[in-house]
Amino acid sequence: MRDLKVKVLVDISEALSSSLDLKESFASILKVLSDTLEMKRGTITLVDPLTGELRIEVAHGLTRQEKERGRYQIGEGITGRVVETGQPMIIPDIEAEPMFLDRTQARKNLKAREFAFLCVPVRAGNKIIGALSVDHLFTANTSYEEDIKLLMIIASMAGQAVRVRDLAEKDKQAVVSENVQLRQQLKGKFKFGNVIYTSPAMEAVLEGVRQVAGTNATVLLRGESGTGKELVAAAIHYASPRAEKPFIKVACAALPENLLESELFGYERGAFTGAIERKAGRFELAGGGTIFLDEIGDLTLATQVKLLRVLQEKEFERLGGTRTVKADARVICATHRDLEEMVRERKFRDDLFYRINVFPVHLPPLRERKEDIPLLVAHFTHKYNKENNKEIEGVNRAALDRLMAYDWPGNVRELENVIERAVVLCRGELISSPDLPANLSQAAVSDVAPAGTTLTEIVASLEKQKIKEALAQYKTQRKAAKALGITERMLGYKVQKYNLADSGHSPKFKPQS
Repeated sequence: MRDLKVKVLVDISEALSSSLDLKESFASILKVLSDTLEMKRGTITLVDPLTGELRIEVAHGLTRQEKERGRYQIGEGITGRVVETGQPMIIPDIEAEPMFLDRTQARKNLKAREFAFLCVPVRAGNKIIGALSVDHLFTANTSYEEDIKLLMIIASMAGQAVRVRDLAEKDKQAVVSENVQLRQQLKGKFKFGNVIYTSPAMEAVLEGVRQVAGTNATVLLRGESGTGKELVAAAIHYASPRAEKPFIKVACAALPENLLESELFGYERGAFTGAIERKAGRFELAGGGTIFLDEIGDLTLATQVKLLRVLQEKEFERLGGTRTVKADARVICATHRDLEEMVRERKFRDDLFYRINVFPVHLPPLRERKEDIPLLVAHFTHKYNKENNKEIEGVNRAALDRLMAYDWPGNVRELENVIERAVVLCRGELISSPDLPANLSQAAVSDVAPAGTTLTEIVASLEKQKIKEALAQYKTQRKAAKALGITERMLGYKVQKYNLADSGHSPKFKPQS
């Protein structure tokens, strides 16, 4: 019997957590009681907060008309008395009990004492908000105390569900009443949440990006291919006042020179063979929003001149046209090239470089932020589980060691491709080494962490190593903290945590109170 009651509680817990609809969850509770414990004609009655009247919220084994008749004042009948006193009641013989009103008239055709009536209070915190009642098959000389205890637990779970619903409703109303500006800020924070990271290096990057997002300043995203420049560009746009306007992307390296100009600035009808109608360019389409020029280092010098005019004068002409078009688009650029070197070699205009380099952001390669690998692996595993209808839980220790030891020349994009392949190949619950490409060398696995350590220990080992390297390179904690993208106070605590102050890697640090 004990195992049966445990199963009932598990089933009811699952019913409450499986739906946000309170009535649906309550109906599931009563069905579980009916199917498992032979409890018939169950009801959950709640106090109407406006009238103070008790009304049946959900019923099992009652018709709609019977349910509608189930209304009581507090203190009236068995249900009203339970809500008034907060004490459960057991009525073994409902025919002989004068307080039993049978207002629903669901038992008017009873010819014998077939059922006992059990009723317990439903509480939300310290407040009684209703009652849970059931008809239980009647047997002579039966004690219903164990059933009452079970119903009290279930009523408590129902009361908590009501409380959660009320809190959620209050939160919902608070969100609805917020002004447009606050909703925009929340939207921006949500978009930045799409960037998966835990490393100080990426935190420093995003801290700067958050500051510039709300401005109209031109941003230059720099970093190796695959480091997530497009994702950060999108985050800047959606965290900006332009978030409701278009975010237009242009892959400069993917378009031939003879097409790039018309794609950027549009063209008039008859501008060239095949131009049978006017076409708006990307700068026009991005009006009021943001245009993202990916791999701007691949632009030809001729296109660079025209782009410079747009950035300086905020205007342009369509190809084959004479009418000046105003440009109202924020510009975000990205490149993996060394633009300074290109300027020296006269392959990139210096005036354009200075114009786009207003707010430079360097995205570190994955090999410099390996603390992020476990999070990224979990994210990509979940993503490709959904796409491939799989249920892989993660990676085993040996596979993780190989992922952590690899230098990732293709950065996050390469890691994503590796995990997608591994998810497709994996036949078990965890990705293992045979599921990974052969080029992921095992030579440096032992440098990451000893075999058998946890993910937390792996991250701590990497963090400690990075701090040691920074302290050795920059000599002072202030400079090392700046290079690591954390505060000097935070660095000081980590120096103490890893006992680096006593190992010759750093001077003594006394945290300020």
